[in-house]
Amino acid sequence: MELTQSLHRNLQQRPDAVALVDGETELSWREFVDEVARLAAALRAHGVEPGDRVGILAENSHRVVEHVFACAWAGAVATPVNYRWSVTEMAGQIEEAEVGVLLVGDGFAEVAAALRERCACLTVLVHADREPAPAGFADVRKWIAGAAPMADARLPADALALLLYTGGTTGEPKGVMLSARSVMTSALGTFASTGLPNRAERCLVISPLFHLAALGNLLGHMMIGSTIVVVPGFDPAAVAELVDRHAITTLTMVPTMIAWMLDHLADGEEERLRTLRTVSYGAESISPELLRRLRERLPQISLSQRYGMTELGPVATSLRPDDHEDPGLLASVGRAAPHAEVRIVDPLGRELPAGEVGEITVRGDNVMLGYWKRPEETARALRGGWMHTGDAGRMDENGYLFLADRLKDMIITGGENVYSAEVEKALAEHPAIAQIAVIGVPDERFGERVHAVIVPRGEARPSLEELRGFGAERLARYKLPRSVQLVETMPLSPVGKILKRALRETAAEAAGAGAGASEGEAAAAGARATASAERGAGE
Repeated sequence: MELTQSLHRNLQQRPDAVALVDGETELSWREFVDEVARLAAALRAHGVEPGDRVGILAENSHRVVEHVFACAWAGAVATPVNYRWSVTEMAGQIEEAEVGVLLVGDGFAEVAAALRERCACLTVLVHADREPAPAGFADVRKWIAGAAPMADARLPADALALLLYTGGTTGEPKGVMLSARSVMTSALGTFASTGLPNRAERCLVISPLFHLAALGNLLGHMMIGSTIVVVPGFDPAAVAELVDRHAITTLTMVPTMIAWMLDHLADGEEERLRTLRTVSYGAESISPELLRRLRERLPQISLSQRYGMTELGPVATSLRPDDHEDPGLLASVGRAAPHAEVRIVDPLGRELPAGEVGEITVRGDNVMLGYWKRPEETARALRGGWMHTGDAGRMDENGYLFLADRLKDMIITGGENVYSAEVEKALAEHPAIAQIAVIGVPDERFGERVHAVIVPRGEARPSLEELRGFGAERLARYKLPRSVQLVETMPLSPVGKILKRALRETAAEAAGAGAGASEGEAAAAGARATASAERGAGE
């Protein structure tokens, strides 16, 4: 199942139908395939060989979509760069993946220039957006106009097609190697499990395409001939207008986005969302209250949830629309999708009976090829033929999966994965910190927020603003703490490990006292926690 297979089929079946909409740009399948074939030829003409990694640093646009398909058409590997990362994080990806050509969107010229200075492998910067190309950048429009379309290289289904960087299960960014088979298997199985009919939809893409959740959904919809409408990012106040203008029938969000959308939906504005039929969500479960609000405002919508990770192409389980009728299943992430096998195992890899908590493991054609240049980590993750997710969960007697905890202390804030080990490593270099632990605590706006618990060094008392400023040089903004506690000592296990569960319980106790108690009671809870908290510093 080649990545470009959908282009050939849609070119044959609906050449003049709209494939892609990006602001005022509208491309038919005929026009889109022509641009892909020309961009692939231009990449080859500028030194890109089969198997080479080609990056793109840009907000969502039709150029990002063209990049993915043009790389496959040329036999190369697409590796989008997370534009929310720091320059240091981006440079780590570019150097490890040995990216020689980087397409660059509007607003990222200075960052790209800095990356070229830092990364010896990066030799070609190509401006790929609406504004004129800056000095020192090639112009993708001239590249495309000056190249004759090349024949599709027909990258094999099991060959490396996408290299997406993620924290994986350890918190250290690593390249996840994905084939067309893994991503398209995931898309087909997901569509089948959620009952999406085999018909062209009008799909609004609002999440960043450097995430496989958004990219995989887009690739799946292009496979069935859907019209894709891409926007640079999520604006809750603009969702209704976008759905109305483009007659959108389906979109994917995280529950946090759904809540923000409803918060910005004025009375009577529901009519502008009348064409919307399906909403898919992931990253976190939907609360009964949010589900009630959504159904009250938009009763025509069918809901489905997806659980997985980049290493799983990305979907492993789905909670179907009819499952949302059972309140007892709302805390579940559903059952194994048709393309995947899921089981819960103990530390020795033995399958556990229903109801017992263990590690979630997955097997199927959707699973990654491995981690780029990390054979030992690949072997650990894929031991026994199963992808070991690092997530803990239990399965009921009917095969519904319930997440219990994240074995590697991953935090999901506003739909973004933040790995505590990465944040701790970056902030531990601050001279005022003797010891640090990072946890996720409940947050009304973001679902969870990054919370740092710190033992200060000597008489120092680092402030939240100081820590965020220090961390901003090393981490993306969404990874920075939004609250901090200063404590005298950390709770430790008998072998000296910080007990993060105890920290979460203490933080919850302090938050509960602060929310519903008098100032004196809240202060007492804070004293019991041996902590003083600072709040603020929103995004």
